[in-house]
Amino acid sequence: MKLRLAVLVSVLLSVLAACSNGGASPTASTATSAAPTAATSAARSAAPATLTLYGAASLKGVLDKVKTAYEAANPGTTLTISTDSSATLETQIEQGAPADVFLSADTTNPKKLVDKGLALGAAVTFAGNKLTVIVPTANPAGITSPKDLAKAGVKVIAAGDAVPITKYATQLVANLAKEADYAADFAARYAANIASKEDNVKAVVAKIELGEGDAGIVYVTDAKASTKVTTVDVPDTANVPATYAGVVVKASKNAAAALAFLTWFAGPDGQAILGTFGFLPPS
Repeated sequence: MKLRLAVLVSVLLSVLAACSNGGASPTASTATSAAPTAATSAARSAAPATLTLYGAASLKGVLDKVKTAYEAANPGTTLTISTDSSATLETQIEQGAPADVFLSADTTNPKKLVDKGLALGAAVTFAGNKLTVIVPTANPAGITSPKDLAKAGVKVIAAGDAVPITKYATQLVANLAKEADYAADFAARYAANIASKEDNVKAVVAKIELGEGDAGIVYVTDAKASTKVTTVDVPDTANVPATYAGVVVKASKNAAAALAFLTWFAGPDGQAILGTFGFLPPS
């Protein structure tokens, strides 16, 4: 990951330099040769700026803490943070929303921006996560195993089809259906129990906290952040790793500062903050 990040930083710096020199494109050899020192120089040379960060809903707590830490370390820089479903944010960026950095709960949505020429360079992975089942603290449905998500009458709260947590949860349910002690129709019965589909994973947690549903599949970090839910462990053999990635938005008016932030966030300082919230290092 560090090598990929260094190469990305080098390429983006070269692109920015090319833009300031009338648009001349750097050669591949020039970009590669600058890789060892590019990340450091980017972080130190970017001028203070106001940056708008679009982040996955599951990153809200992290980004609130990041704002304080980054602004303290970079006087004059201001971070404005907007969180929602990664899919929603990606669509907003496509439609021209003024984001500088996009931090997604998956790799698919950043890649969409890259493939459409709306990002500077490739996506940078910066964190990992796993899934768990949450229930209200009182657990009125008596759920003690993921198998219970398929019981008749259980109200499952899920997210919309395009939300990354839904992709991961669908894979988890498919994996569970293959476990030896799960019914063959587990996935179909789980789907039949979905009572609502929310805008993002934080909304799923909120409904479970309020007792408006019996259970939901969320990220481990979201469960850890709530004092009003209890977790039901998922078998390691069935769990699904979630990979988070970010990009600098090509339309950013502060591309150098945006690159410096992404470099910092994917580096040791950002990793330390992510770790305190239960996120895993990127694989």
